[in-house]
Amino acid sequence: MDETALGWWGVPLAVLAGAIRVSTPFLFVSLGECLTEKSGRINLGLEGTLVMGAMSGYAVAYGTGSPWAGVLAAGVAGTAFGILHAAICSLERVNDIAVGIALMLLGTGLAFFLGKPYIQPQAPQLPSIDFGWWSASAQVRSALQVNALFLIGAALAPLLVWGLRSTRWGMVLRIVGESAEAARAMGYPVNRVRLFATAAGGFLAGVGGSFLSLHYPGSWNERLSSGQGITAVALVIFARWDPVLCFWASLLFGGAGALGPALQAVGVTQGYYLFNAAPYVLTLAIMIATSSARHRLAGAPAELSVTR
Repeated sequence: MDETALGWWGVPLAVLAGAIRVSTPFLFVSLGECLTEKSGRINLGLEGTLVMGAMSGYAVAYGTGSPWAGVLAAGVAGTAFGILHAAICSLERVNDIAVGIALMLLGTGLAFFLGKPYIQPQAPQLPSIDFGWWSASAQVRSALQVNALFLIGAALAPLLVWGLRSTRWGMVLRIVGESAEAARAMGYPVNRVRLFATAAGGFLAGVGGSFLSLHYPGSWNERLSSGQGITAVALVIFARWDPVLCFWASLLFGGAGALGPALQAVGVTQGYYLFNAAPYVLTLAIMIATSSARHRLAGAPAELSVTR
């Protein structure tokens, strides 16, 4: 079968493939922020964490020759930023939103400075699993090549739901996020719980960043991220702080991001830039739709600063 024989049938196929690729950073960052916010803390610095994870992962993968070592290094870098965020926010009269914005600027600036030597060299890429081996169409085979990180994120979402609902650490995390005073009365260390939650959220955001540099687009440069970290925070609100809904919301945003290139591939060029703006239009529409007094913060942990 010729690669172009699919015609317009290639559009939904390309959107599906693009949704899987584009959604992976959204997925990991939103799952990380979901964990953090469940403890009653907001981390708006995840854009900086994402970029720092992308740079760290690329540098370590290039130096070691192992993309999975790069993924681990990206997670460690994200954990360090999460711990820094939690440590500062544990101080008296510190606003977590302001700290997040400061760390976002720190993370992006530091990544750009430290990453200059890695703009040209090529690091090894993360492997993909070929789910389209059965097809004679190169277009189908390409679309059904799924990166292992996406599968890990897809499995992690229901695992987090189970952990939050059915384990002791999940119960403690939810108690801290709903009422710090009640948690202290029960003997739980609020700041320590939030530190672990923010560090875990940073780890996942860093791993999401490694996907950008080690798979798609698959290089390190200063224009690598286009606001995925900030958008992922909106995703958590849209998903009502539910990890499985974060997964579906990430796929939705990924599909919106893949719509423009998919239409261009079949010759639709009119309105191309408008289609490329679909993820941002979707973000704005979701925020407007969920901003009513009835829906705005349904499901939000009571200790979040935006609910008080």
